[in-house]
Parts: sequence; structure tokens; C-alpha cells
Amino acid sequence: MGRNICSGKVWDSGFTLIEIMVVIVILGILALSVAPKLIGRTDDAKITRAKTDIGSLETTLELYRLDNGVYPSTEQGLQALIEAPATAPVPKKWRKGGYLKKGLPMDPWGNEYIYLSPGSHGDFDIASYGADGLSGGEDADKDISNWDVE
Repeated sequence: MGRNICSGKVWDSGFTLIEIMVVIVILGILALSVAPKLIGRTDDAKITRAKTDIGSLETTLELYRLDNGVYPSTEQGLQALIEAPATAPVPKKWRKGGYLKKGLPMDPWGNEYIYLSPGSHGDFDIASYGADGLSGGEDADKDISNWDVE
């Protein structure tokens, strides 16, 4: 570091160890107060994405039904939106190329969406078991389903 001479006095123009430590402590306090807020947003974003995926799958299943007269069975699963099922009920007018261009989505936690047809809440049920991958739970572990989505 250079030295400054002003009014006949000499001082160093760098930072002292104490000043650097104070800055580090302040940055640490800021990180501790901001990090939990950002982490909570990650869960919110995943929940929102799961709801959006479920809505898209519902729309796609409606298109499938319009073309074929029925929804895919539980055994055929959502895979029927990608590949023409060979088991009953065999679709009458399955759309060439399938119904999902980018393939079957996984839920935001890397699990397959659960599909039942006929469902216990309607013609079909679609659900994600949330972050823990188990039925039930609260907060990020809460199940997200087509009958609960607003």
C-alpha cells in the first residue's frame, strides 16, 4: 500500500484487519437474514410449478378424451399421452406424435405424477406427493392434486 503525506503526517491508505472483519460480520448478518427468505421461495416456486403441470396435464387429458372418447385407464397411465396404448381401452383416434411434445413431466421433486382413472374425486385424479414423496404432509411436503388446485 502507498503512503499518504498530508500536513506533514504519514498514514497508510489500506484497510485495517479490524475494518475488514467488521465488513465480513456485516455481510454475514445480511446473508443470515436474506437466505431463509430465498430458501422459502424455492419451495413456493416448486409448488407453483406442480400446480401448473397438473393443470397442463388436465388440459392434455381432455384433448385425449375428445379424440378417443375416454380417458386413459390407470393401467395405461399418463404414458398414454406419449405412446399409443395397446391395452384396453385402445384409443380410436390417437394423435400421431402424441399429446405432449416435451415428454411426460416429472414433479418438481423428481417423482412421477400419480394418475388414477376413474378417480376418487372425478373422472381422473392427478397428484404429486410433494417434497417428501409420501402421501400427506404439510408445507412443502403437502400433496398437490387436481381436485385441490384453485
